[in-house]
Amino acid sequence: MSRIGKLPIKLPTGVSIAQKDNIVTVKGPKGELSQYVNPAIKVGVDEGVLTVERSTDSIEHRSQHGLYRALLNNMVTGVSDGYKKQLELVGVGYRASNTGQVLELSLGYTHNIYLELPAEVKVETKTERNKNPLIMLESADKQLLGQVCAKIRSFRMPEPYKGKGIKFTGEVIRRKSGKSASK
Repeated sequence: MSRIGKLPIKLPTGVSIAQKDNIVTVKGPKGELSQYVNPAIKVGVDEGVLTVERSTDSIEHRSQHGLYRALLNNMVTGVSDGYKKQLELVGVGYRASNTGQVLELSLGYTHNIYLELPAEVKVETKTERNKNPLIMLESADKQLLGQVCAKIRSFRMPEPYKGKGIKFTGEVIRRKSGKSASK
């Protein structure tokens, strides 16, 4: 048995699950998420506990057993608590601001970058004196939130010499010494 796949998922209060034609829909206070599930994987709800079982022990079904359990667990956590990510802009003159769902980034290029975010992702920017600008992102969908963060980071990846770029708050950048340190 898959160690991850056999773990039951406790459903918090206010979270409901519906299944129709291999699509599992999870509804909660933070929103609604849907996920396709392979017909060989059985999803059952009993007294507030969600279980995932596989029909055979084939390699394909064993690999999908833990995968779908993890995806469903992320959906339940997302619609009940939500996910938050915080990005930090490190660099002289780097700025971030938002107008609704449009994020404006000034990252040292000749032009500002405007990024329209999906409606499922809430964005907030914060700029304080003598501190790096912050971008706070919040969503119920963990996968979408990760994709948005990766897209924002791709505009200025953190570089190893000075540490400039867009990084997650608390992320440690492995630093390199420059060419002068080799002598």
